[in-house]
Amino acid sequence: MTAARPFADLTVEKLTEDLRELGYIADRGLATSILISLKLGKPLLLEGEVGVGKTELAKTLAIMFQRELIRLQCYEGIDTNHALYEWDYARQMLHIRSLTSAELSGNADEQLFSPKFLLERPLLKAVRAGDACVLLIDEVDRADDEFEAFLLELLSDFQVTIPEVGTVAATSRPIVILTSNRTRELHDALKRRCLYTWIGFPDAEREIEIVRARVPGISERLATQVVGAVNQLRQMELEKVPGVAETIDWVESLDAVGASDLNEKSAADTLGAVIKDRDDLDYTMKNLNDIVPSS
Repeated sequence: MTAARPFADLTVEKLTEDLRELGYIADRGLATSILISLKLGKPLLLEGEVGVGKTELAKTLAIMFQRELIRLQCYEGIDTNHALYEWDYARQMLHIRSLTSAELSGNADEQLFSPKFLLERPLLKAVRAGDACVLLIDEVDRADDEFEAFLLELLSDFQVTIPEVGTVAATSRPIVILTSNRTRELHDALKRRCLYTWIGFPDAEREIEIVRARVPGISERLATQVVGAVNQLRQMELEKVPGVAETIDWVESLDAVGASDLNEKSAADTLGAVIKDRDDLDYTMKNLNDIVPSS
C-alpha cells in the first residue's frame, strides 16, 4: 500500500503554520500527533470536550491537502447498511425482469450481487477513494459495541469485507480521523489501532487567537471580553458547558447585532449563541453581572 502523499519533508512547524493559515490554531502536541498520523498512515482518535475543534480539524485537513472529505456521522443503532454499503434493490428488480428463464435458473445470484449493484456508503467510498480523501468517523462513541468491532478491520488494514463480493482493499491510505466526546468508554481494541490525542479547552490566550482567526476583523477587545466571559461560564455548574465553537458563535452574534462591546445588555441579547440549555439560560441570565465585565 502506497503512502498517502509525500509527507517526509513535513515538519511540526510547517504543519502548524499551514493549519493556522486556514484558521485552525493547533498547539504543538496536537500538531505533532497529526504529523505522526500522516507519516505513519495511522488513524488518529481525537477525544475531548464538545466544541473544541475535533470535527473541524478533519475539515481543515481535507482543504489543506485538497482531498474529498467523507464523513460518517455515528449514532446509536448505526449498521453496515448506513456505514458501508447496501444493495440497489430497485436496479436488481429491473435486472431480474430482464432475465430469461434460463438465465434465472443459472447464475442469477452472482449477477444480482455484483459490484455494479452496490450503493456506496461512507466507509466503502473511503476505501475505494484511498489517498484522495479524508475519512471522518465522527462521534464514534455514539455507536454501539458491535459497530465499533466492525470498524477494526478497516482501521487495521484499510479494507472491508462484503460477504457477497469479498474483500475490498484500499490501494492507498486515506487520512482517517475519529472523534469521541466520551459519552462512553471506547474499547482497547479500537484504541490500539489508532494514535490518540486529547483536546481540552484552550487557555485564554490561545482561545483569543482562535476567535480572531475564525472571525477576521473582530477587535481584540471584544474577543478578550467574550473569551473571559466564556471562561467564567465554564467554571459555573452548567448542564452544557460552552466549547470554543460557542465562543466563536457568541462573537459572531455580537458582531451581527453591531455590538462592539460585551456588556449586560449585549450579552442578554445574544446569550442563546453560547448557552444551549433552558435551565442554564435562566440561571445565566440571573447571574450576568458575575459573567460580564463591568463597563
